[in-house]
Amino acid sequence: MTTREAFLSKIRAAQPASRPRPDVPLFPTPEGDLRERFATALTAMGGTCVEASSAEEVQAMIAARFGADAIVASAVAGIEGNRAISCDTAPASLQDVDVGVVRGRFGVAETGSVWFSEEEYLVNSIGYLVQHLVVLLDPALLVEGLQQVYRRPDFKSARYAVLVTGPSATADIEGVLIRGAQGVRSLTVVWLA
Repeated sequence: MTTREAFLSKIRAAQPASRPRPDVPLFPTPEGDLRERFATALTAMGGTCVEASSAEEVQAMIAARFGADAIVASAVAGIEGNRAISCDTAPASLQDVDVGVVRGRFGVAETGSVWFSEEEYLVNSIGYLVQHLVVLLDPALLVEGLQQVYRRPDFKSARYAVLVTGPSATADIEGVLIRGAQGVRSLTVVWLA
């Protein structure tokens, strides 16, 4: 037996007995429209919400906002990008992408967050390496708060899951806020069923 195997064997033998997880109660949620609460929370975190009635309208918004020469990678059927991506795309290859387009599985009104798994992203780095993230979200897929997220079967079964709330941001000791320091510079949620 190697030193590594002996070490891991000792760790396995010292594990405490498993026990059931505690029951987490559902806490009372504030009154009000979920969509309005989501937009307020997202805006407070530096994100924006816009309306669209079709994929073509989203395409036009992307071209108007980011320019016709922007490199766009889309993980959403019906939204064309000029950089093809698939599950086999090398994550680092998205480092020069201007706009990433994804569809959120659901949104959380409490925090203004959007939930993604490996299925929505196709390539996990799309949520971090692109300059601007455009998220299509069906307003009917909003949940009240984080307590509901943890109860969802897709949350439990995903290999990779992330809640994204606004663009990346950091502040120095003087309180100067910088967006896009470690990730996307802007996050736009597009209401589109």
